[in-house]
Amino acid sequence: MGLLEALKSKVLTADGAMGTLLYSYGLEHCHEEMNLVKPELIEKIHSEYILAGADVIQTNTYGANAIKLARYGLESKVVEINEAAAKLAKKAASSGNQFVIGSIGGIRGVRKSEVTLDEILDAIRVQAETLIRADLDGLLLETYFDFEELTKTLKMLRNMTDLPIIAQVSMHEPGVLQNGLKLNDALQQLESLGADVVGVNCRLGPHHTIQALEGVELPQNAFLSAYPNASLLDIEEGRVIYESEIDYFARAAVQLRNQGVRLIGGCCGTTPKHIEAVKKQLAQLKPLTEKRTVQQPEIYIQDAEPTRVEPLHEKVKRERSVIVELDTPRHLEIDSFVEGAKALYNEGADIIMMADNSLASPRISNVAMGSILKLQHGIRVMPHLTCRDRNLIGLQSHLMGLSALGMNDILAITGDPTKIGDFPGATSVYDVSSMELISLIKQLNEGISFSGKALRKKANFSVAAAFNPNVRVLDRAVSRLEKKIEHGADYFISQPVYSAEKIVEIYEATKHLEAPIYIGIMTLTSFRSAEFLHHEVPGIKLSDEVLARMKACEGDKEREAQEGVAIAKELLDTATKYFNGIYLITPFLRYDLTLQLMQYIKQLDEQNEGVEANA
Repeated sequence: MGLLEALKSKVLTADGAMGTLLYSYGLEHCHEEMNLVKPELIEKIHSEYILAGADVIQTNTYGANAIKLARYGLESKVVEINEAAAKLAKKAASSGNQFVIGSIGGIRGVRKSEVTLDEILDAIRVQAETLIRADLDGLLLETYFDFEELTKTLKMLRNMTDLPIIAQVSMHEPGVLQNGLKLNDALQQLESLGADVVGVNCRLGPHHTIQALEGVELPQNAFLSAYPNASLLDIEEGRVIYESEIDYFARAAVQLRNQGVRLIGGCCGTTPKHIEAVKKQLAQLKPLTEKRTVQQPEIYIQDAEPTRVEPLHEKVKRERSVIVELDTPRHLEIDSFVEGAKALYNEGADIIMMADNSLASPRISNVAMGSILKLQHGIRVMPHLTCRDRNLIGLQSHLMGLSALGMNDILAITGDPTKIGDFPGATSVYDVSSMELISLIKQLNEGISFSGKALRKKANFSVAAAFNPNVRVLDRAVSRLEKKIEHGADYFISQPVYSAEKIVEIYEATKHLEAPIYIGIMTLTSFRSAEFLHHEVPGIKLSDEVLARMKACEGDKEREAQEGVAIAKELLDTATKYFNGIYLITPFLRYDLTLQLMQYIKQLDEQNEGVEANA
């Protein structure tokens, strides 16, 4: 009798966690390598689950793909590790005829892996081919937070084998995936793609797993599975623990059966004792054949408030638009900053942009200063938001606060690494990349949190992304822009450019893009600052001509500043011909220099209008 035949008439008990037991033995390295290094221990754990009553055990191959094994330098041993794992599980199950399924774990989490989806599929294909050759009873796709990764993997495997496939999603919130898709809809999609068993595992304990399954209908052509964690995790003396009464977990298994689940096992924190208790509770129970689902309450998501001001990425498509950056102070005296912002805004800046601790050096919070400018002086502001300083919790909280304040213009960037700043020992977070951050911000615009939970109201963010054209191969930089557009970027803001030829080159390389670009222009204030920018600041390069012109003025502060303005004006002569969007970066709070450039842009536009009128 095969696995699917058995599930037609029985509620089967699966095994529990492998990693939890290895962790308890003090093994914190690569658990999959233990198939080679400590095979007797892996076989012992399989045997303990079988003695506890498990009908189904899984191979110790959750992370046995080239991408995850590469973290330990074991990417060349994918086939060897998977073959060993299959042999160990089949040997343990040989006396009791338990079903053995090959575990294949998800790779993406909230943060999409640095590797592409195609690379993920290539890695999983090699692992799956090895497990399929081992003549197992099925394959288990487990702990998939990213639904796209799961569906693509399922499609690939369904074309590779007729073996039963169990496809399980993981949720941050009960009943909804991190992309906002309802669990019932997700499982139906997996069934339609050929999964023989669909279900959930990991992240949630028994209570929330049951709650999530209350809204799930019985599949028409598949069976339901559930592998909850023992409980929510806790940290004790630096170690992860799961506190759960075994009887409670076993009683929960009965409730899972009452939701129509036919394959019940355990994930993180579960042990053979948990599985033994589950087996006893389920021993006399038949599968559920009919079920009345509990309708989950619909949460109405309000649309974002009507936009009172036009998004910059719309305005710049038809007319001149100027963004001015003014860094917040590195001290607590803010009067000069506020006066500068007011002067620049009154001169015609569409928005005042504020960096997020540029060069990894602490400044007054751009949200705090933005609030002062917006609420007290009616100035439209755009804060930078870096991936460096906040984890996912902090990023979502920060963005929700910006939305509540009505600060809907954002520049999403990676952020300079902490080692270049005032506190080189500080930790950089980087839970997500700038591209992933853009996608998550756009998810908030749909009223969906990073975890998939409804926010009850849509945000209204317009998201800019950074563009560094000061690279050797511009085509590669443009390819990154295209990827950022795919992730949801509305427009781009470039690093400062210091040659007219580069501006023309940028135009030719990017004119096919629908997303507009604001070209960065920054006034140089001295030869020393020019050399610093050129040699030490990432993403900025000056031409030999510009460096020579600034050096010729070295020592005369006023002459240096005015030469910097002259260079910037010459760049504007070209930039304004090719781009509607101009991004002026104010150096060292010298907003008087930026005001000169704003006035010059107006003169150029007036001259162009006069020429067009006379044409």
